[in-house]
Amino acid sequence: MRRTLKTMNKILTLLLLCLFSVSLSAQEEAPAKEKSKPVRFTFGTGTLIDNQTVATPYKGGIELQIQHRFSLIENYHNIFGIYGAANTRLGLNYGITDRIMVGIGTTKDYKLQDIQWKYLILQQTEDNSMPVSLSYYGNVVLDLERKEAFGPVESYRDIHRISYFTQVILARKFNDKFSFQLAPSLVYFNSVPQYSEVSKYKNLNFGLSAGARLALFGSHALLLEYDQLLTKQDLDRQPQPNLSVGWEIGTATHTFQIFAANYSQIINQRNLVFNTNDFRKGDYLIGFNITVRF
Repeated sequence: MRRTLKTMNKILTLLLLCLFSVSLSAQEEAPAKEKSKPVRFTFGTGTLIDNQTVATPYKGGIELQIQHRFSLIENYHNIFGIYGAANTRLGLNYGITDRIMVGIGTTKDYKLQDIQWKYLILQQTEDNSMPVSLSYYGNVVLDLERKEAFGPVESYRDIHRISYFTQVILARKFNDKFSFQLAPSLVYFNSVPQYSEVSKYKNLNFGLSAGARLALFGSHALLLEYDQLLTKQDLDRQPQPNLSVGWEIGTATHTFQIFAANYSQIINQRNLVFNTNDFRKGDYLIGFNITVRF
């Protein structure tokens, strides 16, 4: 009986050793599953030309933005817009996390003060387990013009100075050269110009924007933007779509962009709703953006 028990114990011990060794061998042979890596540099910076991209500053990162627009190109007498009235915005963005950004800015025309934010919801991965990147962007803008700019003074209220812009940005980097994004947007103005009972702008507006970036050589890239206002205004002459073509030169800490566009307002909601320059008739101006990262 004792011999039988000893024999059974030996057999059981051998079986357990075999199972343990097989388990270890299987663990060694099975490749470790790597975590999906996010796609980097879908766009060179957080702003394509005037529109936002899905990109945000890294945690603790600071971006200084200088956005300048000359006047419409006329002729050589005003050096093709350089001597005309210009519009400029100075902005500062901060990365709260690698995915959340807040920023402030001030724009010369209409004395606009803005607060903006962006949240990178989804990030495209190299193995395409996540095929696109998705960001939410929004801003609140305060117009500091005189009271008379907002209609009859007797009906003026401070809230009339405020406008809102919100946008969802869907982007994909197709390869090392080409990236594309599409962004539906919503705009609301607490006060809009009204010329008569039947001729006026609308407070609530919808739009659609598209943008692309094509890397060419080194740190150079070609940029393209198009914005279309979808809401028809109660006006004889409707606002015009926005078109811009630009050239980008980027480094690790700086991005410089120069472009031709038919809009000058810089702030998204004003460009989308109030642009009257028709690019089909040659209404263009020159602008540039400088982004410095700290």
